[in-house]
Amino acid sequence: MNTFNENEIACYIRKSIETYLKDLDGERPCSIYEMVIQSVEKPLFELAMDYAEGNQTKAAEFLGINRNTLRNKLAKHRIK
Repeated sequence: MNTFNENEIACYIRKSIETYLKDLDGERPCSIYEMVIQSVEKPLFELAMDYAEGNQTKAAEFLGINRNTLRNKLAKHRIK
């Protein structure tokens, strides 16, 4: 099921989750939310920091979050 307003990233995530669930072949899924968030957050913050050339203030602005939140996420994912 695909909604009309869904962006390209959401479509890729939807397809990946659908594939994951099909590949479980009857096994019960576990902690899907955390798995998806972890899979998306780390590359998102790595790319934002690269794009901002390591400037946390700029990266936080690009992401639409405050710098303290960014710093916490960088520490959580061990991103320098």
